Amino acid sequence: MYFNRRDLSDEQLIEFYKSILLPRLVEEKMLVLLRQGKISKWFSGIGQEAIAVGATLAMHDDEWIMPLHRNLGVFTTRRMPLRKLFLQWQGNKEGYSKGRERSFHFGSRENHICGMISHLGPQLAIADGVSLAYNLKNEKKASLAFTGEGGTSEGDFHEALNVASVWNLPVIFLIENNGYGLSTPVKEQFRCEQLALRAKGYGMEGVTIDGNNLLEVYDTIKGVREYCIREQKPYLIECMTFRMRGHEEASGTKYIPQHLFEEWAAKDPVKKFEEYLILEEVLTYSYVESIRREMKLMIDAEWQVAADAPMKLPVLEEELDDVFAPVPAMPFEESGSAANEVKSKRFIDAVTEGLRQSMEKHDNLVLMGQDIAEYGGAFKITEGFVERFGRERVRNTPLCESAIIGSALGLSLEGFKSMVEMQFADFVSVGFNQIVNNLAKIHYRWGQNADVVIRMPTGAGVGAGPFHSQSNEAWFVHTPGLKVVYPSTPADAKGLLIAAINDPNPVIYFEHKALYRSISGPVPDEYYEVPIGKARWASQGRDISIITYGAGVYWAEEYAASDPAVSYDILDLRTLLPLDYDAIRESVTRTGKVLVLHEDTLTGGIAGEISAWISEHCFELLDAPVIRCASLDTPVPFNLELEKQFLAKSRMAESLKKLLSY
Repeated sequence: MYFNRRDLSDEQLIEFYKSILLPRLVEEKMLVLLRQGKISKWFSGIGQEAIAVGATLAMHDDEWIMPLHRNLGVFTTRRMPLRKLFLQWQGNKEGYSKGRERSFHFGSRENHICGMISHLGPQLAIADGVSLAYNLKNEKKASLAFTGEGGTSEGDFHEALNVASVWNLPVIFLIENNGYGLSTPVKEQFRCEQLALRAKGYGMEGVTIDGNNLLEVYDTIKGVREYCIREQKPYLIECMTFRMRGHEEASGTKYIPQHLFEEWAAKDPVKKFEEYLILEEVLTYSYVESIRREMKLMIDAEWQVAADAPMKLPVLEEELDDVFAPVPAMPFEESGSAANEVKSKRFIDAVTEGLRQSMEKHDNLVLMGQDIAEYGGAFKITEGFVERFGRERVRNTPLCESAIIGSALGLSLEGFKSMVEMQFADFVSVGFNQIVNNLAKIHYRWGQNADVVIRMPTGAGVGAGPFHSQSNEAWFVHTPGLKVVYPSTPADAKGLLIAAINDPNPVIYFEHKALYRSISGPVPDEYYEVPIGKARWASQGRDISIITYGAGVYWAEEYAASDPAVSYDILDLRTLLPLDYDAIRESVTRTGKVLVLHEDTLTGGIAGEISAWISEHCFELLDAPVIRCASLDTPVPFNLELEKQFLAKSRMAESLKKLLSY
């Protein structure tokens, strides 16, 4: 192994040695603790330390790194206190994630480290968003994201590299090619000779290097970082290495030929660097022993502090409170209550106005979506925005929903707000993982908010068929950490969109396509919020409650107008997560008979949750069973007559008559 020190001083080389030795000695300690049952799980990076350490040394301390399982060297090189790391690995509340995450799934804003999720690939797109933020702020920085050779088989790898290249982002994508994805060898992962060769297909440069050579890793990434910033381009680096332990300790290594361990043991990154420094007379054997002895004593002392720390009991209120980031106080102004001018506007125009006023209010708000720039989006909601706010803030995206949602999270790491438009709510399925596992969980996991709004044109009634008409709000209502809003009036469409953008948490914002141009109503010209989590009475009555949202509000109002003999209490939920349970209870109290109506299919729909809650909490107030009225449990058909039969509206009258006669 050839080491080129270039212009590094002896003092720097010694610090490099200490940096690569520390994670090795910490790991050796952890393996002992694992055998003693003092920790429960460990993903070893022994044999790969040169990559994490060299990369972190090459990056600036205020540049974000997105590490994975085997990158302890990132955390130690960023000088994170060992005692707190030990607390983290014990699941102690005083660790970095309050006991909510294991091993290396946590992050630290202070140290500019973004915690990974087990799905691996989504980390890459976050680096895109971070580097986009650097560009928007004119900062000379780059981001770095780790992946393994197995992770390059995921679609997120393709999407992240493609976006970085198309958008000219200074991102370093670093592949740790250790030969195995858990037990699957590279020959079963890909057919290209080297993974770095894939770079050309994305219009970027790539290189394969010796991942066990600390100085080669450091020098390569240092130079690549300068290139990415100077040229405003991404770069792909493949580091060849080998892990000397199992995927995690419980998995073992029986599937790996023994000769590979012997070959790679001779290339041990810590041992080879140590030998080089002794040969160069930068270190002596006695100095090495002194460094090791001192480091082991420090590690033992830090472990003892963590081991002696009490395991604090869980606090229920804290667990629930930490699901969401605190929302900044802002006086809520209900739409229509302001003294300034109120005009009649279409639903679609109210959405546009809320988005435009938010862009004016927040110069750190970035809009992203397919065809939203010059074309104005599939429904023309952002028409004219690119001329007014510029292409930096109104960004057309490639067809890669996962990478764009991940980029939105990356923007949030750097203090930006973002709105991602799905052309149709149906298409969100290909970005589902980023939403439910990354955006939704990140504040609970390590206190990082995700200031992202995802707009979802939804619903049937327009003859668009199975892939452009489905109602999928129930997918997200089941996910803690998300907020889900679904306005039915133009005034609420504007006010709830503004509130969603002001909220630092991820908000899924549904807007019914059939209402865009068919519904008009009074909307104040001013900038105002409608509070998230608060329902609205479309009408108040005493005989039957109809609890609904979206197009269901108009179905209910239309039917109530045709049946004046019955007094209908129509509650427009407006927000589906969190639900306004106080308003639901009030409606049940008023009538004693409840129909829960929604356009979504019946099984697993939100009506089931509301019905269960009413039965559990308001049973004594009921004069009849709660009845659900929903669409058929089929995909949404294209034929208009079939679609009418599919929709809940076709069965609403029958359901109401059944409830009334009970």
